[in-house]
Amino acid sequence: METGMERQLEIYRKGLFGMPEPFPVDYDSLEAAAREAMTPEAYDYVAGSAGTEQTADANRRAFARWEIVPRFLRDVSQRDWSVELFGRRYPAPIYVAPVGVQGIIHQEGELATARACAKLGIPFTLSTVASYTIEQVAEAMGDAPRWFQLYWSRNHEVAASFVRRAEAAGYSAIVATVDTYMLAWRPRDLRRAYLPFMRGDGLANYFSDPAFRALLAAPPEEDPGSAVMQFAAIFGNPSLTWDDLSRLREWTRLPILLKGILHPDDAREAVKRGVDGIIVSNHGGRQVDGAIPALDALCMVMNATGGSVPVLFDSGIRTGADALKALALGAWMVGLGRPVMWALGVDGENGVHTYLRNFLADFDLTLALSGYRGLEEIGFDALLMSV
Repeated sequence: METGMERQLEIYRKGLFGMPEPFPVDYDSLEAAAREAMTPEAYDYVAGSAGTEQTADANRRAFARWEIVPRFLRDVSQRDWSVELFGRRYPAPIYVAPVGVQGIIHQEGELATARACAKLGIPFTLSTVASYTIEQVAEAMGDAPRWFQLYWSRNHEVAASFVRRAEAAGYSAIVATVDTYMLAWRPRDLRRAYLPFMRGDGLANYFSDPAFRALLAAPPEEDPGSAVMQFAAIFGNPSLTWDDLSRLREWTRLPILLKGILHPDDAREAVKRGVDGIIVSNHGGRQVDGAIPALDALCMVMNATGGSVPVLFDSGIRTGADALKALALGAWMVGLGRPVMWALGVDGENGVHTYLRNFLADFDLTLALSGYRGLEEIGFDALLMSV
């Protein structure tokens, strides 16, 4: 992994030759540039959250309540931010969280994001509701690390088929999202009467799946409208319970992470049921308006699990300082969602690659300037809660 100073000097050197960095280097400018580049419908789909959007706002406020306490006169000239998870070592505790229907953001969608991640060794998580198939993304990434996120269909045969396809295509973990068995009330999308799936966007995995196609009277190529309605009928599964996890274990040998855990009792139950990892997330505020901030939930989940399984985190990460705070509170890795989508909207694969380099540089500089050389040194004592 290149150091933050190396990335900074690259930008400054370009400036000496009259070529200032054109890509936004702060989150607000990045989002503004993406808003200009994307259609209004696509922008609102990514930016929007449930209800009054107070949960998304609360995610950010939660980070502000924790302050970093830097340490000095430590030798931080050599740094190693690598982390091992499920037998594989990654260059940094960063992964790209699952975001669906990326084709509405950029024509190359998930392929562009996946290729950018592959260049840096950053794990890419493919959503079930993707614009490109499990196999197409695998081909684009080669042997680079990738995970598959499962929206567990009401039709178990379709869900099982997705999981088996992912394992066959070289994905190294299954991320089962538990908080989206139905879609929340999202005013931005409702005002525009816009849901991309109803237009056939984001359904590449369904339309290419043999179990899904077996449910149709005619192939999606001949009758896309009926295929979309069949998707709508089986997308979510509100009847799922903890007992269904045994099915998932039967379907795959891959590590299973449950994404969307917020309550400590759910975390304990997940460990009891033998899951391999937990992702603390409130879906970026997109599911329950007024839900607990994800960072607050992270503290409770860590207390409940006691480090018995890896705990990952997403929802609200914007800067290297945010990542440090989540790691200090116990997260093994942190996921990036909306910022990656803004980068995709601005400049496709190159935008995502540039953004990830910038984020990693910020991360490296923040941790080094706080006095840390490796993840094993970062603990709760790195932070102070403000009053």
